[in-house]
Amino acid sequence: MKTGIDQISFYTSQYFLDLKTLAAARGVEPDKFYVGIGQEKMGIPPPDEDVVTMAASAAFPLKEQGAFEGVEALLFATESGIDQSKAAGMFVHGLLGLPERCRVVELKQACYSATAALRMAMGLVAMKPKSKVLVIASDVARYALGSPGESTQGCGAAAFTVSADPRLLAIDPEAGFYADDVMDFWRPNYLSEALVDGKYSTLVYIKALLESWKQYAAESGRSLNDFSRFCYHIPFTRMAEKAHQKLAKGTSDEELKKVIGESLLYSRSAGNCYSASLYIGLASLLDNAAEDLGGKRIGLYSYGSGCVGEFFSGVVQPGYRDALFAGQHRALLAGRAELTFQQYEDIYNYGLPTDGGDHTFAQYRTGPFRFAGIQGHKRIYGSR
Repeated sequence: MKTGIDQISFYTSQYFLDLKTLAAARGVEPDKFYVGIGQEKMGIPPPDEDVVTMAASAAFPLKEQGAFEGVEALLFATESGIDQSKAAGMFVHGLLGLPERCRVVELKQACYSATAALRMAMGLVAMKPKSKVLVIASDVARYALGSPGESTQGCGAAAFTVSADPRLLAIDPEAGFYADDVMDFWRPNYLSEALVDGKYSTLVYIKALLESWKQYAAESGRSLNDFSRFCYHIPFTRMAEKAHQKLAKGTSDEELKKVIGESLLYSRSAGNCYSASLYIGLASLLDNAAEDLGGKRIGLYSYGSGCVGEFFSGVVQPGYRDALFAGQHRALLAGRAELTFQQYEDIYNYGLPTDGGDHTFAQYRTGPFRFAGIQGHKRIYGSR
């Protein structure tokens, strides 16, 4: 029985900051961002947008197509948690009107957690092949103003259904995975900004990739030549390019663009989406590949700081293009509003009230759902 991803949809905020604007404000050349890290824009969530609203908005097109029929679990992956007890997925469950017979769990391990959710979802489907699992990864990447990580900020969510006989990607059983207790990136509970040792994190990312690949190759008997395309975790697009050059030494620029270029397009405009980034990369690849990938095998590398890495693969299913949301994704990115630098800093410095009082938030541009306010320490969500 084939098991894997049946449909996938992604969402990012309706506002962005062009990194040329950031470069001018910080007194650096735009190519430091456009070329150096391979990023052009970063998604900026307004005060009435958060991981819950982005998650629900990412999943809404699936609901409209009736994809929730048979869903018995919602697995929510994030490292931008909003409550120490209640899973953010419970709010999403309510907004989407999912059935009461539904397991809802939040998973955390930095940017790897969506892949952990995929693995759990496949196990649930294997036990009950007529059921489905909805996996959503949603995050806001936030670093201190003026810090080296500032230009890699972003936000976004990816939602996908896992089922038997999937229409998009059948996941292969083989995998390589690696774990090591390191401090390359972290965010203590008392901070709203992440801390990162950038150079060290790059080294750990690569080490976990090579170790995971070594295991995968030994288990599967496959070589790099058995893959048509690759998708990587994308903290910034240049990192994915460096990773593939380390894995496939001697890769030409032309070959690099062919095997991973299409997977980087959405992230170049949305910015770092943490747990969602690999799967936004997958959506970008499937939406934008000029070649029909039906029957082709793609390699996927998931990485979460701290750290866990996994290399796995899947076969794109014939006729997959009929199950895509490519038009909606392109319209979303084309229709966003650009922020000035002052607007960006004003939104960044907007503090979420913590006094437990009643607060109503002004309405900005969002997807179908919005974070309406707080009442008695309770977050209030609603439709736009």
